[in-house]
Amino acid sequence: MTSTKAILADQSDPLRSFRDRFELPDNVIYLDGNSLGALPKTVRQRVAKTISEEWGEQLIRSWNTADWVHLPQRVGNKIAGLIGAPAGTVVAADSTSINLFKVLSAALGLNAGRSKIVSERENFPTDLYIAEGVAKQIGKGHRLVLVDKPADIADALDDDVAVLMLTHVNYRTGYRHDMAAITQAAHDKGVLVVWDLAHSAGAMPVDLTSANADFAIGCGYKYLNGGPGAPAFLYVNPAHQGEFNQPLSGWFGHRAPFNFETVYAPSRNIEQYLCGTPQVLGMIALDEALSVWNDVDMEALRMKSTALCDTFIEGVEEFAAEYHLKLVTPRDADKRGSQVSYSCENGYAIMQALIARGVIGDFRAPDIIRFGFTPLYLSFADVENAVSILKEVLVTRSWDAHEYRVLGAVT
Repeated sequence: MTSTKAILADQSDPLRSFRDRFELPDNVIYLDGNSLGALPKTVRQRVAKTISEEWGEQLIRSWNTADWVHLPQRVGNKIAGLIGAPAGTVVAADSTSINLFKVLSAALGLNAGRSKIVSERENFPTDLYIAEGVAKQIGKGHRLVLVDKPADIADALDDDVAVLMLTHVNYRTGYRHDMAAITQAAHDKGVLVVWDLAHSAGAMPVDLTSANADFAIGCGYKYLNGGPGAPAFLYVNPAHQGEFNQPLSGWFGHRAPFNFETVYAPSRNIEQYLCGTPQVLGMIALDEALSVWNDVDMEALRMKSTALCDTFIEGVEEFAAEYHLKLVTPRDADKRGSQVSYSCENGYAIMQALIARGVIGDFRAPDIIRFGFTPLYLSFADVENAVSILKEVLVTRSWDAHEYRVLGAVT
């Protein structure tokens, strides 16, 4: 049963009306919006209109009549407002991995006298894979150097480091870096910084301008609710636009793509970080999903995120030790994102048992069960009920069944 405290918190929640803007299945407590956001209700109609009218009736004319051609800039400007970036510094395009390839290559070109990329060993694997690939492609002694913990970052920034590549909020632990302080420390050493915002854009206030960030990337399908495989985004500080040509020199990055010139001449603004033709249907879904944010108070969002996580942690603390759940997310709200993670034995089976009971989180190998807290559509009652169901799964050992141990292709 939901406590009086949770009921009162929900009644006084300034964001409570946003829940009605999402399609949420009955009898589901969705704690995986940090992997795939829920469906905003207006997206279904907007995409259907694009298919039936813009594609079905207007056909190729819609590149002009529906302004498909400028979707990357239009969507990018909407995202810019959520990450503290000015208009004209963000575009929506491609995937997070591809965008990282673009900006990391650009950053290395701008710092050509140096050869190291520094990152964390626990950074999201695709970021590390892309960095390894870029270093190998450039050659000339370029290499990726990994640190084991955040406290080691400053000491790793020597005179041969070209780029520091970090994820603002760690995907496994939820640890949040101090973006402004780290960026300043890197700049003091002549190091450019690339920030991955996959677990912070839409989950908390972000201010790339105040932090003087050089580059940033992020995805559209987590807290931004753009749908599975939604286009990603990238940010380039105005000081770096036009200085270096990113290596994926596709036609949409050309200064005049429809002049069909034989020789590549890059745009001198943020559009030079585009490559191929925009993915219109996915971009339309993301564009419409972003309309949810028009009247969201980001400070209120962060306050609720903090309170939801605290409520969950406090509830689980009552039985965590007995069932060997180790909190790996910082207890200090200032040092975490909008998720709570625990390491535990049999984590995969425990999560599958929770999902079978309507509490949807996820598992990250080798032993992390992870719960994301999306303030726009989660209630305090949801959180308290999720804690109760987690306890029931542990007390009854209902997770110890064959069907919960069978690994799916996606965990």
